[in-house]
Amino acid sequence: MEITAGSHVWVEDQELAWVDGVVTSVNGNEAEVETINGNQVTTKLSKLYPKDMEAPDTGVDDMTKLSYLHEPAVLHNLAIRYGIKEIYTYCGNILIAINPFQAISHLYDTKLMDSYKGAQLGDRSPHVFAITDVAYRAMNNEGKSNSILVSGESGAGKTETTKMIMRYLAYLGGHAAAEARTVERKVLESNPVLEAFGNAKTVRNNNSSRFGKFVEIQFDARGQISGAAIRTYLLEKSRVCQISEPERNYHCFYLLCAAPPKEIEKYKLGDPKSFHYLNKSSCYELVGVDDSHDYLATKKAMDIVGISVGEQDAIFRIVAAILHLGNIAFALEGEDSSVLEDDKAKFHLQVAAELLMCDLEALETALCKRNMVTPEEVIKRSLDPLGAAISRDGLAKTIYARLFDWLVKKINVSIGQDPDSKCLIGVLDIYGFESFKTSSFEQFCINFTNEKLQQHFNQHVFKMEQSVYQEEEIDWSYIDFVDNQDVLDLIEKKPGGIISLLDETCMFPKSTHETFAQKLYQTFKDHKRFVKPKLARTEFTIVHYAGEVQYQCDQFLDKNKDYIVPEHQELLSTSKCSFIASLFPSLNAETPKSGKFSSIGSRFKLQLQQLMDILNSTEPHYIRCIKPNSDLRPEIFENVSVLQQLRSGGVLEAIRVKCEGYPTNRIFSEFLERFSILAPEVLKENVEENVACKSIMEKVGLSNYQIGKTKIFLRAGQMAELDGRKAKLLGESAKVIQKQVRSRIARKRYVRVQTASICIQTVLRGQLACESLKFRKRTAAAVKIQKSARRKSASRKYTNIISSAVVVQTGIRAIVAHNEFRSKMQNRSATIQAATEEEEKDSGKEEEDIGKEEKDIGKEEKDIGKEEKDIGKEEKDSGKEVKEPEDKEPEKQPTVKVQEKEELPDPPVAVLEQNEPDKPDVSPDKEQEVTEESNELYHIVKEISSPIQDVLTAEDLPSEVEQLKVLLIGEKKRADEYQKQHAETQELSEQRRKKLEETEKKVHQLQESLNRLLFSMSEQFSQLKTILQTPSSSKPASPPIARVDYFDNSDNSDASSTGSDFAFPASGHDSANNSCPRPKAPQVHVKDATATEITGTADSDKEGAFDDYF
Repeated sequence: MEITAGSHVWVEDQELAWVDGVVTSVNGNEAEVETINGNQVTTKLSKLYPKDMEAPDTGVDDMTKLSYLHEPAVLHNLAIRYGIKEIYTYCGNILIAINPFQAISHLYDTKLMDSYKGAQLGDRSPHVFAITDVAYRAMNNEGKSNSILVSGESGAGKTETTKMIMRYLAYLGGHAAAEARTVERKVLESNPVLEAFGNAKTVRNNNSSRFGKFVEIQFDARGQISGAAIRTYLLEKSRVCQISEPERNYHCFYLLCAAPPKEIEKYKLGDPKSFHYLNKSSCYELVGVDDSHDYLATKKAMDIVGISVGEQDAIFRIVAAILHLGNIAFALEGEDSSVLEDDKAKFHLQVAAELLMCDLEALETALCKRNMVTPEEVIKRSLDPLGAAISRDGLAKTIYARLFDWLVKKINVSIGQDPDSKCLIGVLDIYGFESFKTSSFEQFCINFTNEKLQQHFNQHVFKMEQSVYQEEEIDWSYIDFVDNQDVLDLIEKKPGGIISLLDETCMFPKSTHETFAQKLYQTFKDHKRFVKPKLARTEFTIVHYAGEVQYQCDQFLDKNKDYIVPEHQELLSTSKCSFIASLFPSLNAETPKSGKFSSIGSRFKLQLQQLMDILNSTEPHYIRCIKPNSDLRPEIFENVSVLQQLRSGGVLEAIRVKCEGYPTNRIFSEFLERFSILAPEVLKENVEENVACKSIMEKVGLSNYQIGKTKIFLRAGQMAELDGRKAKLLGESAKVIQKQVRSRIARKRYVRVQTASICIQTVLRGQLACESLKFRKRTAAAVKIQKSARRKSASRKYTNIISSAVVVQTGIRAIVAHNEFRSKMQNRSATIQAATEEEEKDSGKEEEDIGKEEKDIGKEEKDIGKEEKDIGKEEKDSGKEVKEPEDKEPEKQPTVKVQEKEELPDPPVAVLEQNEPDKPDVSPDKEQEVTEESNELYHIVKEISSPIQDVLTAEDLPSEVEQLKVLLIGEKKRADEYQKQHAETQELSEQRRKKLEETEKKVHQLQESLNRLLFSMSEQFSQLKTILQTPSSSKPASPPIARVDYFDNSDNSDASSTGSDFAFPASGHDSANNSCPRPKAPQVHVKDATATEITGTADSDKEGAFDDYF
């Protein structure tokens, strides 16, 4: 598929494995993708996979129906179906089962079983019953055995799937109800026993089967169940002695330690932490598992499968003896011999001997000594502590392995087998592919098993593909088969395989794991499936079909050795317990020679080959169980974990096999329905469907496809190419449709905007007319207010002038009075002096006295003159101080009290006339009256100054001076009050000025907003030019339009109306002493725009009518 900008693709993600996104740009071989979670990713085009945008929202029940058969499509389809609780999905004839970790109602009831009975595969939704029914029908119709291979990692639900298979087979078996349930029950009840002795906690699962199990359900000629048998493979014996963190040993050891106190005392057990075989890991208990309850359930299951009470007691005595054997420690004695380390070791040795019912000394000798048989004699050789510990562990593993084999045989006897059965359905429950941080010999054998099963699986898938191609009669001879035979040769080829080299190394006593690793490096250094890690000395990597696995061969040699020690055989064969003795028959009955090395790897290879022979003789059916998350919780789907299991289970390998041929096929009708748009002329012609499909492919230019009888087969990538061509064609068509639709929408929007603008203009014109009327009314009111304000201001100024004149007159009159008084005093002094000169002649003494008195009187007169001058200056100063606040605050005019005016004499008329420059013209009669009044005033002064009426003496001067002082003090107080009132008035004026500035700013902002509104509306008014150009005699005159202009009003004088229609003067409180500049006040002009001015008198005036006013 050609990936371009806008393509929907899948791109790799570390957290989600695969995430969908859209290609934003393509640069050569790289592309930039914007993922669904918003990340920008740059990757190569070869690592992108197309996404099917036409896939159903609920997914497909068979993944072979996917348009794009690749990893992300498979993973996404499984995630969608798991989200809607559809846990079963087909991949061809392969069933994928995802563990829901919860009960799903009506998924396994009898009614559902009946619906799958006799149904063809694919007629109903995917289910384990459908696969089982196909196997059962094939066995009855063809008379050939079938097998169902259930695989998956621990916790994926293999055991539950096996139970459902056996339930459905019992339902189909046709036996009497009681008998059928008996066989089924015995097989199912055997699971707790096998799980207790064959399952253990691993890194990935708390109940992992450490052995393979193949259950044979036997049928007679009528298709009824006649028997069953269980066969096991590769029990992990090394786990008895060696476990790693955080794993556990087999469940039976912990169950026995949690037994009732009476049995614990009987077997002399205790806390699991006290046993060497159990305390190598810190995990002793499982979350949600009660070991004491499971111990009782295991004993109950033993009763059901037919294990007697005595046999049960012997079984648990053997389990307890193995735990005590593990606590026997050895110490070095001499150079190369060993003895028991301490009393604790002796106690556990004694308890183990009692439980095994064998001789104590013989058990110690069997552990610490070894017999060497020569032609002449038998020589006893002592073992060092390490050799003794290996001998102890070997005895424990041998006892446990034989106990497990006895249990399997006992269960098979209890279930009952039919030797005359001709057909069977085998259910293989075996461990899946394993890759741990530390992978050892057990993982090597398990993965070897999965490689064998994968080869069988690939052959089956390829065989099914061949059958489909043959039915459709298409050419498939050139298709290559994907095979993993090279990996199998690397492991099992003889000689030269890894197992052969391991057996060969174990033959040499001085061989170590390092020598084994070096031998592997030299032998397989050029093998493409074998990799030597860098800086590794005892590690090697094998490239399996599911991925690379790195193995540590430190314990390969020890785990592969399975010596038959004659001392152990002889010791336990002579046990007083018949059950233990039966596990170890006499040496004469043993076929292999005593002391001969036996390879576990070779034995396992032989068992695996026998299993493959059985599977090859049957018709296989595959069920792949998937564990959706490692937390074992419902409704959680971890993409990375599921993808790894799909690879390990061979599902993706099967997809690769299909991709080698024709992974996508569609019936003709579906193909034409999906891609007929690429060649619409084909449908108009009356041709066959296969011819129409071929015509579409030829028009697109694709080749290497195949036309079958009912289907068209496409190579990998051709479906994506067709979808890409279809998407491109649909995109171009969508652009044409969008262009027309957008044009129509834009036209409708324009008409709506035009209509709305006309309505807005109408409303705005009305509002402007109302505002203009209001403005005119406010202007007329302002004129009246200005008239009243000016009249009031003039009246206040006149009142201030009158008040100031009265004060000045008062001061002048006082000065005139003092001058007259001084002249009188001078005249009196002259008279006195003349009289004195006449009397000097009579008495010189009297002259001197008179001279002294005259001098004193002169001094007093000078002092009085100085005081009078000072009083005059103070009165002038007080007059000025009174005048200043009168000028600044015209509203607060000082008033002269009547009493104060009466205390001071009136000045002459001449002086009063000099201080009244604005005196109006009077008639001659009134002038005469004024002259008479002046003469009367002057006459009064003369009378006052007459020496006859009032003779002033030196004694009267102090009292008069005191009166003047009192008067001066009063004037000072009034001056202080006026000054204080002036300061308060000035502060209040400053506050009002600031408020006025803020108000003027707001008016300025409002005026700017109005101007912007008028400017924005001017464009809309321009659209109405065409309407206004049409003359209309019936149109009323347009309302006046207000225009607001701003100009500087720097003149502080009274405003006039010469430059504008209306002008407002400055405030009355702005005096010459106020230095703060006033802001420029806006002046508002109102201009009436008549209809003639707007529309114009001629055609040339119509075009710019609104532009002239806005």
